[in-house]
Order: sequence, then structure tokens, then C-alpha cells
Amino acid sequence: MIPEFSEKGIVFFPDPYLVGTPADYGLPYEEVYFKSADGVKLHGWWVPQPGGPVLLWFHGNAGNISHRLENLALLWKLVGLQVFIFDYREYGKSAGHITREGTFLDAAAAYQYLTAIRGLPGGEIILFERSLGTALATDLALKVRSRALILESPFTNSKEMARLYAPFMFDWRPSVPYDNLGKIGRSPVPVMVIHGENDEIIPVDMGKRVFAAAPEPKELYLIPGAHHNDTYMVGGEAYFERLKSFIERFGGGG
Repeated sequence: MIPEFSEKGIVFFPDPYLVGTPADYGLPYEEVYFKSADGVKLHGWWVPQPGGPVLLWFHGNAGNISHRLENLALLWKLVGLQVFIFDYREYGKSAGHITREGTFLDAAAAYQYLTAIRGLPGGEIILFERSLGTALATDLALKVRSRALILESPFTNSKEMARLYAPFMFDWRPSVPYDNLGKIGRSPVPVMVIHGENDEIIPVDMGKRVFAAAPEPKELYLIPGAHHNDTYMVGGEAYFERLKSFIERFGGGG
């Protein structure tokens, strides 16, 4: 079995350098620091919008929160969301060293920050995630109250991703696997799956299979011509309209 720490550079690609802040896009924001259950100091941004639905954002496996600024600004402006986006340990300004176990602790800590520190009702929080983040949010949705679960570019599970990208690790069995396919069927809240039809990183078939395994109510949004990192750009105005519509139609408290 390959130990968790060796997955940096295979599964995780953290970048410690921020390239901007929400202020660069004219957004109000608060710099936030909070701690995980094992004491790691984490960093995030709270971008408020009075009366707007609350989005808790779990990003993918590369870069950091500053690489999501353009998308964040569009979600804030076009969908009317207030957003809490944070970095996993070792990403951006967050301390510690990245591990699978750590990502689950970090996800729980971000939710805890919103509910315990900011005092937001769990049933009002929309879990929004991309790529690697989909596994964290799907797992969290089974353990806490939330309003809805939006999975963008979800993969099925660790085993199938390893077959794609690390076939030399054919006998790899992570002690803490990521498993959207095995967990999504127990989601207690509405599910939306978004996937670019030309996704070159996570095959669109994986997104379709995760959607098929999800319970109702659910919605599938496939974006023709979109790849892994350009869904909101290729989707354009329709992308944001679909998100807003889903939140309005299926976003009742869980």
C-alpha cells in the first residue's frame, strides 16, 4: 500500500502562492482563519451578499482559492450567492501537509466555521464542489444538514481514477478512499451534476454514472464543448441561469 503522504504530485497539486483576492474583482470579503479538528490552521474568504443563498465551495486538486476568483465573481454577481471558499491544508495560506484524511477534516472544519462561528443554519448551506472536492462534499452531505449538493465534474471513485492516471499502482488501496459513486445514493438533499462533455481529465461518463446513482430530486447539466476547467466559460450565461434555477427550484432546507 502506498502511504498517504506520497500522493502529493499524483493526486494533490497544492500551490502556496495567491495571485489575487476578491477585492481585485470589486467584491467585499473577509479574510478568514479557522482550525480543523486536528489543529491545522486553514484559510478562506467569506464573500457576503445580504439575503443571498450561502455557497460552501470545495475546490479541485490543483492551485488554490485565488485561481477561482473569476468564477467566484460571476457566481456572486449573476447568481446572487454569498460564498465561503477555503483552501485545504498546504494549499494557499493554509498550514499543514496534504493527506486524504486531512481533506475530510478540512471539509468538516469549513462547514463547522459557517455553522458554529458565523451562526448559519446548516439547512441553508449549499455544498458546491469541483473535481476532487466532489468527494469531500458528497461525504459531508451524508453527515450534516445542507440545502443542496452541486457536483461539478465528479469522478466515480479512487480506484477508477487510479486506473486512468496511475496504472502502475494497480494494487493501490488508499486507506481513506474517495467514493462518490458509493455514497451519492444516500444523499438526503437535491443533487445537481454538471459536466463538460469534452472533459479531458474526468470522463463525462463518470459524471453520468454518479448522476444515475443519485436519488431524486436531481438534475443533470452536460455542457457541449466544455472541458474540465472551462465549464462556466463555455456554458456562459446559460451556466449561471441553470445554477440559479436549480437553487430556486430544489434548494429547500435539508
